[in-house]
Amino acid sequence: MYKVSLLLFTLFLFSCKSKKETIKPSIENISSSVYASGLIKSKNQYQVFGTVNGIISEVFVTEGDLVKKGTALFAIESETQKLNKENAELSAKFSDTYANETKLNDAKLAIEFAKNKMKNDSLLFIRQQSLWQQQIGTRIDLEQKELQFQNSKTNYTSTIFKYQDLKRQIEYLSEQSKKNLLISKNLQSDFTIKSEIDGKVYAILKKKGEITNAQSALATIGDDTKFTLEMQIDEYDILKVKKGLPVLVNLESYPGKVFDAIVTKINPLMNERSKTFMVEAEFVKKPEQLYANISFEASIVLETKEKVLLIPRNYLLNDSTVIKADGKKQIIKTGMKDYNKVEVISGLTASDELLKPTK
Repeated sequence: MYKVSLLLFTLFLFSCKSKKETIKPSIENISSSVYASGLIKSKNQYQVFGTVNGIISEVFVTEGDLVKKGTALFAIESETQKLNKENAELSAKFSDTYANETKLNDAKLAIEFAKNKMKNDSLLFIRQQSLWQQQIGTRIDLEQKELQFQNSKTNYTSTIFKYQDLKRQIEYLSEQSKKNLLISKNLQSDFTIKSEIDGKVYAILKKKGEITNAQSALATIGDDTKFTLEMQIDEYDILKVKKGLPVLVNLESYPGKVFDAIVTKINPLMNERSKTFMVEAEFVKKPEQLYANISFEASIVLETKEKVLLIPRNYLLNDSTVIKADGKKQIIKTGMKDYNKVEVISGLTASDELLKPTK
């Protein structure tokens, strides 16, 4: 009696164990995919940098503020630039054409005086020629009058050239000083850092009173409503990824939910350190609320098959063999695989019962 009971108990345990460890193939959909992870970035997200050195005198925005393109973000103060601008203003004022009008008027008077003298000397020369033709006076007198006329004529021409040269110099210096002032004003505008896009201020990286330079990031700004998924793809998988492929996205901030996205861009340059490529995607329908730099995991779907025969991967032995419920091994032909299941192309039917291989 004891032996019979023990035998029945053993058979019962064996029966339970066999029932528990056996399955039948299922007919489901399966997808081949590439794993990816990355960060969600606000579209057009960028770090704000200044182009000058100085001290931050004002911070006009706070984190979370919505800004328009051209909105002032920071003011940077530099005593050297302030003095340079003042010098440029003084130079422009000193070199202005109107400020040098007196010099031009003096040059015009010199031309007029030389012109009158030339006319007078011309008349004296003509009169002396007339007297010489009447055999009155000496040849020396005639030559002196001619020389005086030629000198006056040369001096008149010279005063015209001097006036023109002076005018060109004044106009050149005036334009040059105006350009220098404009350059100084443009440089001065570099000391007011403005937003390059319409968006949201996600981070303020410098405070009022801190020293900054062209290598110091001041803030992070990006789009308030549009986001990009930046994924790192291993070089082994990059050739499989194409633009337009669907992406299934899992966010830790939305546990249990899967969001649809589409591959929009593949960066062709590999990161030499991580041996990965940057691939971008965009949500088909984005979550209700998102923040920049949220991490995510995703599967880029390469191919999908519907209503195929599937078995769990852990029921597969040596990639091509399964164990039927009667203990016999069966060679099968497999197809597409995912992380959990494998497609059976031939060798099994949906009614076959399989045992899980023991480790």
